[in-house]
Amino acid sequence: MAEHNILGKEGEEMAAKYLEDKGYVILDRDWHCGHKDLDLVATKDDTVVFVEVKTRTTTDWGDPEDFINDRKIRRIVNSADAYIRYNRIDKDVRFDVVSIVVDKGEFKLEHIEQAFFPPVE
Repeated sequence: MAEHNILGKEGEEMAAKYLEDKGYVILDRDWHCGHKDLDLVATKDDTVVFVEVKTRTTTDWGDPEDFINDRKIRRIVNSADAYIRYNRIDKDVRFDVVSIVVDKGEFKLEHIEQAFFPPVE
């Protein structure tokens, strides 16, 4: 596995542990359906939370969450829609981001609740 893929998996593991410690229940990790994918799907307080995890080794080009552009948001929302339909979920939903920067074995994790809303089309 490529080094950036390993870093991404480690970031998802850190994010899942962090969320569980905060009372979230992880429903799915690295969910795929065709070309659709979601990093983490969790639930808390009767809300389904779709979590995009961004892990980087530097902030030289911006914070990890800065790399979530409009196109990525549309892909996440479309994937969440597929997940909701497939699992027949009828609950409130929210889109969060967990941003992780790993530098020399130290990491900084930031949880951004309700990081974005689905675009209106």
